[in-house]
Amino acid sequence: MSLDKPYKDVPGTTIFDAEMSRLGYHLNQFCMSLMKADNRARFKANERAYLDEWPMTEEQKQAVLDRDLNRCISLGGNIYFLAKIGATDGKSFQQMAGSMTGMSEEEYRNMMIGGGRSIEGNRSLGEKK
Repeated sequence: MSLDKPYKDVPGTTIFDAEMSRLGYHLNQFCMSLMKADNRARFKANERAYLDEWPMTEEQKQAVLDRDLNRCISLGGNIYFLAKIGATDGKSFQQMAGSMTGMSEEEYRNMMIGGGRSIEGNRSLGEKK
């Protein structure tokens, strides 16, 4: 029996719920492995070989290789786990978030300092204005 998920109609938003957690379990475990220096070194030495040690889908592995964090999220990745990839690459969370929005780090920072993204166009499709 499927649960009602009224939050599914928020444009551009992926909610990390139990279903997404199951989908991304191995992807997120891979990310957590990057907390250890030895694993980071192995990953950087041969990313594909290291990813192949994990029972992730090919689509998940390719999203990691492409550093397509939005795709990783759609495949069950949790941003707090995915941040370990950015840290391994020497990127700040702000740099990662900027790349996910199509903005430069400076543009992203200025948007957030200015109060964040406008709610217009980002509400639940079922919500009345």
